[in-house]
This record gives sequence, C-alpha cells and structure tokens, in this order.
Amino acid sequence: METADTIGTAPRPGLRERKKQRTRDALLRAALELFTTQGYEQTTVDEIADAVDVSQRTFFRYFAGKEDVALFVQRLAESHFLAAVRERPPHEAPLEALRRAVLESWDTIGEAIEAVIPIELHMRTFQLIESTPALLAAHLRRSAEMEEEIAGVIAEREGLDVDADPRPRVAVAVFGGVMRVTGRLWGAGEDTSVEAIRALTASYLDHVGPALAEKWRT
Repeated sequence: METADTIGTAPRPGLRERKKQRTRDALLRAALELFTTQGYEQTTVDEIADAVDVSQRTFFRYFAGKEDVALFVQRLAESHFLAAVRERPPHEAPLEALRRAVLESWDTIGEAIEAVIPIELHMRTFQLIESTPALLAAHLRRSAEMEEEIAGVIAEREGLDVDADPRPRVAVAVFGGVMRVTGRLWGAGEDTSVEAIRALTASYLDHVGPALAEKWRT
C-alpha cells in the first residue's frame, strides 16, 4: 500500500501503476466527499467502494480502513511540513525555523494536494477531523509522534542530544500547542480557506515570544 510520504516523490510510474494510482485517488476522493457531506460515522466502506464501482476487497488493498483514508492527505501535509523543517537554514533559531517552515508549507502544499484531491476538499476534511472525536484522537496521536520526529530534527540541526537537552522538545511542544489552538479555532470558524488558516497561524506564532517572555500588564 502506498503512503502519503510517497505521493509526488517517485518517478513517473508505468501504466499498471498509474491505473492503481487512479483507483486509489478515486477511492480517496469518494471517501472524503462522503465523509464531509454525510458524516464520518455515517459512512461505510461499502458506500465508498460502491461510489467508485469497486469491491470492498479493492478498497482494503489501498487503505487499512476509514480512519486511514480520512487522514491520508493530512499525513501528506505533515510530511511536507517535516521536509520544510529539514530544509530551513541553520542560522535560524529553532522557533523561527518552525514558524517559517509551517508558513512555507501552507504556501506550497496546494500543488502536492491538488495532484490527489481538490484543495477545497482537503480543507473541508481538515475541518471534519477537528469536529470528529474519533478522527481528532487519531490525529492527536499522530501529532505526538510528529512532535518527537521534529524535536529530533531540531536537536540535530542545533548539534544537541535530544535525550540530554530538553530544549528541542520544549520548543516543539510550544509550537505544537499553538498549532492545535489555531487548528481548533480555524475549524470552528466559517472561513475554511488556506489563506485563513495561514493568517491565523502566523498571528498566533507571532505572539509566542511576547507571551512567554514579557509581562502582560502595563
């Protein structure tokens, strides 16, 4: 089974592989359309398979289950962000590198996602994840794993031992907390555009320094 990490990174596949990719993408799009229109819990695997005119067995060749397909493109976005963190120049302070990486990711993720599903559908799915307890729990589990990966990247770029120096995990925990707040606020709002979540993310990250280092009373 292909993973989100492999989308857009492999050389052009042969005819058989392109056919498999079209089937996977059709299942993905059908599932997300059903999830976002009639609800995640209300949608069955059979309905997803029927929408693409394939068998349930075919669905399970590509996805482990509903949760896997619901979070598939979100995994792609996470991989895109992690790559952006790795590419930040070494002179940037850790939180600045994380800030620039996430904003850069929002600027560039569209093309990668559009190769699989419409960006508008991805944003609706992102909102669905925030409002569906089962999906949100799975997303938060993965976020905790991602934070550990990112802390390792930050430690490596700073020449630190992540298990001996707490600063990489502390910085990533602060960053991750801000991202969860902005995701929740964006998900509860009416504007589901990329521009809206990017602007909200930038605004909240810009307040990290003052919130942690300054007195709030004047």
